[in-house]
Amino acid sequence: MEAQKTPTSTQQDQDLALSYLRRIMMAPVYDIAKETELSFLPKISTQLNNDVYLKREDQQPVHSFKLRGAYNKLQGLTPEQRQHGVIAASAGNHAQGLALAAKSLGVQATIVMPITTPEIKVNNVRHFGAEVRLIGKSFNEAQQACLEFVEQEQKTFVPPFDDPDVIVGQGTVGKEILQQLADVDAIFVPVGGGGLLAGIAVYVKQIAPQVKVIGVEAEDSACLKAAFDAGKPVDLDNVGLFADGVAVKRIGEQTFDLINKYCDDVITVTSDEICAAIKETFEQTRVIAEPAGALSLAGINKYCQNSPGNEKLVAILSGANMNFHSLRYVSERCELGEQKEAVFSVTIPEQKGSFRRFCQALGGRVITEFNYRFSDANQANIFVGIRLSEGAQERRELIATLEANDYQVQDLTDNELAKLHVRYMIGGTSQNTTQERLFSFEFPEYPGALENFLNTLGELWNISLFHYRNHGSAFGQVLAGFEVNDNEQQEFFEHLQDLGYEWAEETDNPAYQAFLNHR
Repeated sequence: MEAQKTPTSTQQDQDLALSYLRRIMMAPVYDIAKETELSFLPKISTQLNNDVYLKREDQQPVHSFKLRGAYNKLQGLTPEQRQHGVIAASAGNHAQGLALAAKSLGVQATIVMPITTPEIKVNNVRHFGAEVRLIGKSFNEAQQACLEFVEQEQKTFVPPFDDPDVIVGQGTVGKEILQQLADVDAIFVPVGGGGLLAGIAVYVKQIAPQVKVIGVEAEDSACLKAAFDAGKPVDLDNVGLFADGVAVKRIGEQTFDLINKYCDDVITVTSDEICAAIKETFEQTRVIAEPAGALSLAGINKYCQNSPGNEKLVAILSGANMNFHSLRYVSERCELGEQKEAVFSVTIPEQKGSFRRFCQALGGRVITEFNYRFSDANQANIFVGIRLSEGAQERRELIATLEANDYQVQDLTDNELAKLHVRYMIGGTSQNTTQERLFSFEFPEYPGALENFLNTLGELWNISLFHYRNHGSAFGQVLAGFEVNDNEQQEFFEHLQDLGYEWAEETDNPAYQAFLNHR
């Protein structure tokens, strides 16, 4: 979608932009940060018919660009502020960047983290010399405690993105790109709260206004797109968990003001497309990008579907602090993101030879997954993955071929419930759950989360289905079924609200109806 542009630039706007330009050019970040490499990606460039480069912010001492903004903020502190120390609420790269920046300047840093924060992140922050306070079951609770400490202990709060000093520090990435590739055509920037995009956009548009600056967001945490649609920053109802480095519910006020004036466009990408970009990055550089770090390359992949070609495009690998346990998820989903695999629900006759005849209808294509359990004397539903060589067009042609052979086909390639839960539960149909309602939940990873769930719901309604998955994040993904009578629905939903977890009803999801529901 096109970014909404301010019709005219006032003198005040021009003065502010020039101020940012001067400050970015003079920012003292190189006392601690590196000027990172701009790596050419030959294989991807050939595939996309464009010259694609990767700005390697994974090479920073904390493996993320966040060090730049944090250090620039701390450099501007008064002696009194340095004496009292700095504080932030973060469970990610901002915490590590601030911890190292503070250590290098002899300033005591305090990081407030939710108790759900994985231990590896806590230990990394402590390694850089910061004090860690584990408070609250969510980021919002940690943030509230952080602000209370600011008042009580007179510490300086260091925001992760919505601060002029932080924006200036992040903007040095844009300065380096123009120095390293003067004839760049477009720069693709990952977006969470907008600090990196704001800093790069305001700098680049003063020096080289012809260069396109394009933000890239995760589809399930697209707070910038929501702000463009509304004309101002707005809160998202919820955000996805996979790309946790950009899982922000609301774009910053100051960052949005700059982005609205100087950003050309914003692209959204799916989790599967991010996984594909992580794989591509690894194959080209042997670096494992974190999901937020691979956003930009995923954005370039989508941009090139309709680009003229022969452009010089830069993706910013913003971070490489990947949780090891997330790699399984990436491996499962990358071929879907590359459109090299399709996932279908197909109804076949329950008779001898049906599977062989179905394979023949595929025309020699490779089956990547096949799930089936007997449940009906006349017909069977199979959950099948099929390898593709020509992407979405081949998927559509395959569906048409199967339907021409009298198969009932449902395309589940873009069905998150099917890919996250149902594929592991084939054959779980119950004959007794005629009033089952299905819900997905985000479970916080702290002791007592399951007990809280059972105390709120499990003591009052029979749990007829339960499936849990976690890939190393602060939240797990849960699918649960409940037997709820018609006269109990109001009471049930009141208890759902009291639970305090993110949830969504999935009873009508076609993957559930095909494989798990009583038919």
